[in-house]
Amino acid sequence: MNPLRQNTALSVGGSDSCGGAGIQADLRVFSSVGVHGASAITALTAQNPNAILQITPSPLIQFEGELQAIANYYDVTCIKTGMLFDDLHLQSLLNLKQHLMPNSQLVIDPVLVASSGALLFDATSAREAYTTLISHATIWTPNLQEAAFFLDANVADIEQDMFEAAAALLLQFKVPVLLKGGHQSGDVCNDIFADVQGNLIAFEHPKKQLQHDRTHGTGCRLASALAAYLSLGLPMQQAIEKAQSWLQSDLTQE
Repeated sequence: MNPLRQNTALSVGGSDSCGGAGIQADLRVFSSVGVHGASAITALTAQNPNAILQITPSPLIQFEGELQAIANYYDVTCIKTGMLFDDLHLQSLLNLKQHLMPNSQLVIDPVLVASSGALLFDATSAREAYTTLISHATIWTPNLQEAAFFLDANVADIEQDMFEAAAALLLQFKVPVLLKGGHQSGDVCNDIFADVQGNLIAFEHPKKQLQHDRTHGTGCRLASALAAYLSLGLPMQQAIEKAQSWLQSDLTQE
């Protein structure tokens, strides 16, 4: 069998016209790590690092067709989700994964609001819809804002609060979680990993002082790198470490 068909990471998300996040960023990450990348597009966006000007959802028949075409040909070892747009696209993904890609790992980046402030999911149904999806995940990767939304509580950008939030998310969803602290203040950032045994591990890395257009989509790329390394068969903790190293290297490149 063609090796590309045997080891494929699938990006499910929106198209980012500026390339900093979304499927464009995911495919770049997959290629850089050494994994073949495929994509299924939930929405087209007209955006730059400062603003989203337009969002047009993909017709469900087109979205489902893309998922079916990929599943029929490739061995999808890991699926990474980003912007899912609404509960219809989310439910379609979940149904098709269960029927066509039941053995694929699933990394969920619960993209609800863009860094520019634009809503990227129907907020009235987000918590309920994502709760169902997260229950099928291998791991999910909320940032501080998203964690606060799912916990319905404030999450401060300090290590102790992050430990408590990660533990609370694990208790609530019963799924491993990597709580991303990339928007923390200070010179050091912590990402907190909570595994199914209840272990809490802090991954510390220096905070890069970069132009805004270089930081756009950093959380997206971290989740994509994690999905790529899981696709290669790395155990979870090692995949997280490799993903963070990849992101730090990427952020220092011009």
